[in-house]
Amino acid sequence: MAKMGYGKRPAGDEDPYADADFAHLSPRDREIAVFVDHLHEGHAMGYKAIAAEHPRCGQQAVRTSMGRITLAGHLRWIKEHITVEDNSMRWVTRTYWSRTRRSEEWWADFVRERDGKDVTEDHMPGLARTEQAEEPSAEPEPDEQPAEEPSTAYQTLAEVRAADARMPLSAGDCRSLEPLAAEWLSRGATPGDITRALTDGLPSAVTNPGGLARNRLEKKMPPKKVKVRQKAARRARVTRVIMACGLCDADERTTEISGGLCRECRAEIEAEGPVYGYVPDTFLRGPRDGGGLPGADEVIDVTDRVNALRRAAGLL
Repeated sequence: MAKMGYGKRPAGDEDPYADADFAHLSPRDREIAVFVDHLHEGHAMGYKAIAAEHPRCGQQAVRTSMGRITLAGHLRWIKEHITVEDNSMRWVTRTYWSRTRRSEEWWADFVRERDGKDVTEDHMPGLARTEQAEEPSAEPEPDEQPAEEPSTAYQTLAEVRAADARMPLSAGDCRSLEPLAAEWLSRGATPGDITRALTDGLPSAVTNPGGLARNRLEKKMPPKKVKVRQKAARRARVTRVIMACGLCDADERTTEISGGLCRECRAEIEAEGPVYGYVPDTFLRGPRDGGGLPGADEVIDVTDRVNALRRAAGLL
């Protein structure tokens, strides 16, 4: 995962997965595009980080491909100026990925729409968030009685005997003292704290382990934990947005950004070979809304040509 801001973020509003998503790219660029597309949100997007995980391509190959994928319309680096309610300000670089190929105009609109966005939830450190799904629990058979696991408090008391043979607490002692031990745990004590409290400085002979344990648990009870009131998150808003180069981090404040790259990096990538021109929007939307390129619906009768070829081949 990358530091705050730099991780992979979806540009949103993408088409469903299709075999032709990256068909316009060269084989190597297509392979890296598919690799990036399958990275988790928040993953580091620098070419060095991707090369470190890619099984076949090194840094230079990934750098070149990332530049070409950017020029093809799948990737943009955007710097956002964040202003917080406490008047603190910072620049945050976001990396936006789009499986669907986007035009330069689309990305320009995307940047304009980021200006003024409320980013209270994600302007602070902690970009990555892990959520654990609950596994379904197996239900017991109707004639089965599920075994009840002993609580941590009970188990701690039962194991005191192993720490010191002079404190052999019986099952009855453990049940009786369980609420006291549970209160210790609720106040931040650990099972080890309870064991030490019941075994440190014992006399040579203990005649009433249960009574001694109760006395110590009551008298040595730790203080209640003080609840710290969490401060409400300060509102944060994007107050300026600028494009940045995806390969060298230069931005529009110092250079021209074209196709997601600065002039120098674009010239370097173009020197490697022809780049991919943008596909017209009519082509992108054609299969989905009934549109298409001019003449795409024209029907041409080729019957005469086919018959002529068959006659030449002696099939007619």
